[in-house]
Amino acid sequence: MIEVSQLSKMYKIADKKPGLMGAVQSLFRPKFYIKQAVENISFSIQKGELVGYIGANGAGKSTTIKMLSGIMTPSSGEVLVNGIEPYKNRQKNAGQIGAVFGQRTQLFWDIPVRESYELLMHIYKVPPQQFKQNLEQFVETLGLSSLLGIPVRQLSLGQKMRCELAAAFLHDPSVVFLDEPTIGLDISVKSKIRYFIREMNRTRGTTVILTTHDMQDIEEIVNRIIILDQGKILYDGDTGGIKEDFGNQRVIDFDLTFTDNDRIPIDITEFVSVIQKDPSNGKITLSFNNGEITAAEVIARMMSKFEVHDLSITDTRIEDIVKRLYEREAS
Repeated sequence: MIEVSQLSKMYKIADKKPGLMGAVQSLFRPKFYIKQAVENISFSIQKGELVGYIGANGAGKSTTIKMLSGIMTPSSGEVLVNGIEPYKNRQKNAGQIGAVFGQRTQLFWDIPVRESYELLMHIYKVPPQQFKQNLEQFVETLGLSSLLGIPVRQLSLGQKMRCELAAAFLHDPSVVFLDEPTIGLDISVKSKIRYFIREMNRTRGTTVILTTHDMQDIEEIVNRIIILDQGKILYDGDTGGIKEDFGNQRVIDFDLTFTDNDRIPIDITEFVSVIQKDPSNGKITLSFNNGEITAAEVIARMMSKFEVHDLSITDTRIEDIVKRLYEREAS
């Protein structure tokens, strides 16, 4: 379904100094520097795959998605999406893909959701019967019945994202690109979105490329992940390998009272790693393997030594996975 070969994208960015003199200099003697957003990446994705395309902020994820969707032209390399070069045949490619780009909307701001869908039906030339069947299924799966008559601008973030997802799948695309579709949403909305994506893949064989910072998205939706860092592919494989290495990793963020000379309790030092420590605001972040020591044990030992004001427990972050992958490669 998707073939990417030696794909690169470079940006030419103006190097402008601040102030009036900087503005004058950039006008008459402009200086530029080159930023390599994506560097010689290659991969292929089969029809019906659910792929997580992940990495830290600035890794090149969104740039890749924009090249695959035809929004952006590569600096070098080749891309084929279902046999089409996206940036050379944008209209034909747009007819076979769907996309949700974070907080950006493809719906029409001032008209009700139903009328937006009807406009999209005409834009994509969806047969009326197919449109009716799709809409009925999406309304039921995503719980949209009460939202169809509301103007898009009056929807909450969670409501709008559910409507956006329905719009992306409305014309039965072969490939759907989802760029951070669950960002900022509450747990119940995330659950509906994850279920909907899996159902579209199961019932229609839709190929889905998902970028996310949410490890729960990766665990519940995708069966393969590609990890990108500084424009290069760091890992490409099934989720089993990552789960085996990082599935038990947890992170605890503590808000407590401590000084620069304080250390974590000695009896847990072999089990936990200090990711971040800032005495100025009382923040300390610990990473640990849940198979070696439980969160309850870590919290109990920290509370026995420090005055803990607040704490939160999360799965390991994408940035931490990238860091540990680098450490593993170096060793």
